[in-house]
Amino acid sequence: MKKIYLAGFDVFRPDAVEHGEYLKRLCEKFGFTGLYPLDNSAPPHLTGKGLAQWICDANLQLIREADIVMANLNAFRGHEPDSGTVFEVGYGVALGREVWVYADETRSLVGQVGSHKAQEAGRQRIVDDQGFTVEDFGLSLNLMIACTANVVQGDAQTCLAQIAASTNAG
Repeated sequence: MKKIYLAGFDVFRPDAVEHGEYLKRLCEKFGFTGLYPLDNSAPPHLTGKGLAQWICDANLQLIREADIVMANLNAFRGHEPDSGTVFEVGYGVALGREVWVYADETRSLVGQVGSHKAQEAGRQRIVDDQGFTVEDFGLSLNLMIACTANVVQGDAQTCLAQIAASTNAG
């Protein structure tokens, strides 16, 4: 049975453990084993940087054990996905894992961010309220994710259904 690392800011939910159990049950429904970051229990004596390092190492080990990384890339604390989750996606890509991401957002980045056109040295570009260029490739996520992962519009169940269909087709 293929193992799926369940990345996402879900670990910060008030019901994070219960939600992780739900995600793992969904994985089983589609014929996978879910690996959730909170499956590991840190030694009780660790605090601060030592605890952070232990969590990091444990999550990286789970990603190495996984065949697939599935990540919740819905916006978290702003317009962008959780930075830790994005790191896990990149780590999965670097390891050659199959990576699937899901988000509810269907609008392009230009549609998601307050943006306007700006003229600069005779060149027009789309910028945000701080003057930074907004990618205009028609993608709902940054190009580095959209070009390296399988992007699914929807929730975890929709994503797992597509992973299962892809796995069964291959």
